[in-house]
Amino acid sequence: MSNLARRAALASVACAVLLGSLKAWAAWRTGSVAVLASLADSVLDLVASLVTLGGVHWAAQPADDDHRFGHGKAEALAALFQVAVIAVSAFAILLRAGARLMAQQPSTDAEYGIGVSVVAIVVTLALTRYQQSVVRRTGSIAIGTDRVHYQSDLFLNGAVIVALLLESYAGLAGADAVFGIVIGLWLLFGAWRASVDAIDQLMDKEWPEAKRQRFVEIAARHPELIGLHDLRTRTSGVKDFVQFHIWMDPHMTVLESHDVVERLEKELAEEFPGTEVLIHVDPEGQVDEPGNPLAETDLLKDTR
Repeated sequence: MSNLARRAALASVACAVLLGSLKAWAAWRTGSVAVLASLADSVLDLVASLVTLGGVHWAAQPADDDHRFGHGKAEALAALFQVAVIAVSAFAILLRAGARLMAQQPSTDAEYGIGVSVVAIVVTLALTRYQQSVVRRTGSIAIGTDRVHYQSDLFLNGAVIVALLLESYAGLAGADAVFGIVIGLWLLFGAWRASVDAIDQLMDKEWPEAKRQRFVEIAARHPELIGLHDLRTRTSGVKDFVQFHIWMDPHMTVLESHDVVERLEKELAEEFPGTEVLIHVDPEGQVDEPGNPLAETDLLKDTR
């Protein structure tokens, strides 16, 4: 999985270098603020993609003495850095577009900007399709955030084409600057949207309810389990962590309860690959944290 995420990050870097070079040439030929905004976005794409590559590589490192749960949260940190980069670029674009709108300075050679933007759309579509496949297979939050950014590029490049057509061929003065402002605002929205998953992961947010329920239903297949309570879940990078308590017959031997737990862990590993499971065995009816509203009680009762 880490190799897939790394290849996706490398593809993102290559795409950013290619598109940045083309847009630099187009911005020089046209003088368009919309093309310049698109260039700024591509340069920052490159920075963000390099950070993503580093984050994915760091997150894939195995657990060590100082990081016993692994390094998965490096992906969330890389994603947050991307958010900061996107926000900075958006504010810079808004300032440039506002100044251009006040000056009423027209763009030239619009066909170059339009041509480069069409190429950018084709390349970005191919990249986001590939990223979507990798995210589906790995769950990488860093690649997912990078994909959100490149998805916004599709809108951005389309806006550049419309802006140049309106200003250079329809004679609508100021269209280029107005679209530059729209692009900047769209990037700010994308930064906010991309930050949510990263923050949730850093804050150890619980799994979605449907995923938690499926986990409990699989555990309920074992008749030796009298109850399951105090389920806690979180995600770090592409790795999930789960811990919970189970009620079992207090007359079972340690060996018998151990064998049940081993079978349960094996089945859960098949259904939830890459998940680290920690199970605590309690005698039936034992409550470790009385009065704690977060210590869920008997999650199996509604599944049988």
